[in-house]
Amino acid sequence: MRMLAIDYGEKRLGLAISDELMMTARPLATILRVPKEKSFARIKNYVQELDVSQVVVGLPLRLDGTIGDAALRVERFVTRLKAIIPCPVITWDERLTSYEAEERMRDCGLSLSERRLRIDEFAALIILEDYLTKLTKLTK
Repeated sequence: MRMLAIDYGEKRLGLAISDELMMTARPLATILRVPKEKSFARIKNYVQELDVSQVVVGLPLRLDGTIGDAALRVERFVTRLKAIIPCPVITWDERLTSYEAEERMRDCGLSLSERRLRIDEFAALIILEDYLTKLTKLTK
């Protein structure tokens, strides 16, 4: 069983995947959203090929925790995603993940062009790591 995380964007989707024990995570891919139907098909393929048991989608809440336009777009995306994949899909607070992703990539020595290409999948990685940490704390 694996868990897949998605960092939603209007132009790109960042994906990260856990290991089979759901203890660690790694960046997986960045999917361009043109055309949008193709991006849903690619997610479905990843879910099937990687034996994903749950999908976590980052929910971009405002800094005060309220839902804005970006979070509403993610909720619509999640509704469509739930209709095409066979496993549960949940949302997870993703505040400041893009900032943290940028910092991590800089610390790893990635060039500016590499960071631009991979920011979404690193943001998905942070979403997944945060969620897995919460699961670990709940099971202790």
